[in-house]
Amino acid sequence: MRFWKNGALTSEADDMAPDDQPLSGIRILDLSRAMAGPFCTQLLGDLGAQVVKVESLDGDETRRWGPFWNGVSCYFLSANRNKRSIALDLKHPEGLAIACSLADQSDVVVENFRPGTVNRLGLDYETLAARNPRLIYCSVSGFGQDGPRAQEAAYDVLMQGFAGLLGLTGIPGGPPVRAGLPVTDYGAGLFATTAILTALYRRQLDGQGQKVETSLLEGQLTWLGYYMIGYLANGEIPPRMGSAHPSLTPYKAYRAGDDYFVLAVGNDGQWKRLCQAIDAPELADDPRFVTNIDRLAHREEQDALLEAIFARFTAAELIQRINRAGVPGGPINTVDQIIADPQVQHLGMVPNVPHPDIPELQLAGIPIHLSRTPGAIQSSPPQLGEHTDEILDELGYAHEVVARLRQDNVVG
Repeated sequence: MRFWKNGALTSEADDMAPDDQPLSGIRILDLSRAMAGPFCTQLLGDLGAQVVKVESLDGDETRRWGPFWNGVSCYFLSANRNKRSIALDLKHPEGLAIACSLADQSDVVVENFRPGTVNRLGLDYETLAARNPRLIYCSVSGFGQDGPRAQEAAYDVLMQGFAGLLGLTGIPGGPPVRAGLPVTDYGAGLFATTAILTALYRRQLDGQGQKVETSLLEGQLTWLGYYMIGYLANGEIPPRMGSAHPSLTPYKAYRAGDDYFVLAVGNDGQWKRLCQAIDAPELADDPRFVTNIDRLAHREEQDALLEAIFARFTAAELIQRINRAGVPGGPINTVDQIIADPQVQHLGMVPNVPHPDIPELQLAGIPIHLSRTPGAIQSSPPQLGEHTDEILDELGYAHEVVARLRQDNVVG
């Protein structure tokens, strides 16, 4: 078996001693599902936290989202490694009691139910913190925990539209285009991870837990960044620009004679070197294009001239020429191409991970590198309820009680 650790593959699982990892000893109770919450808890698990994922008896809804690999959801596989799964009916008093017992032993609880749901279940922060004052409780929602839209359902594409991303993405004059990844989910998951780590650090100082919150809306608004500030500054609504950039040019995907490639000229020195590299030195001294401000003012004229020149070369030839001149540029890779790229392989970002149903399973590696206490992929995403018996045994439940709970459909 080969596991990923600190940017490399190792053949020995024993090399992954949990106490060598930065979050060793931290216990996470994961009440979340779909993507934002599970992505957060997976990152914490990658860094050594012990994560118990509580699922309904039907399982996380993403277990039924395609595509599938040997019958297992690739979507679920992408956000649930380094976790143990227990299946519980949280609406049953005994299922709730198990969840509360797990929270008593946890450092962190993560949930992404619609606001108010955890209160009705009896798994809200106030209830759990009264039992465990050191608890850090993280809520991830769509629109925030309160306010006029708090109760509205929020999926990634809805939030891409609502929070302004679809308004920026697409070809000028064309329809809005969804970002290919669930970026508002990932963003909320990253902010949740940051909030949890911050609260854990604070607890080290004062010994107290606290509630932390984030939402898909707030994360995406933060990522609007200079677009938002630009509008506040001048009142101009930024248009869809395809792959172009509002502040830099030439800085987008262009078509060569055979295919598209990406060009990213970040300063005027690079512009001059680009002109030399494509055998058009006269463009460097053209008063319309000397500075980035000049080029922005004459973007259409610049692009028309560049596209006519680029058509004389293949994309590979152009990339070679501009890179040799010290100008950033590169291919537009498909998934198969980027996975096979030597740099990706060197970083160990597509490791093999043992799985009972998928012998050839590979997952995305860990993007965080720590020199002394690296993270590791120690277990594949769990089967539904795979660790129910193990977790209940740790809580002190007798085997005959577990059997009865399973018969009563309290656990699965």
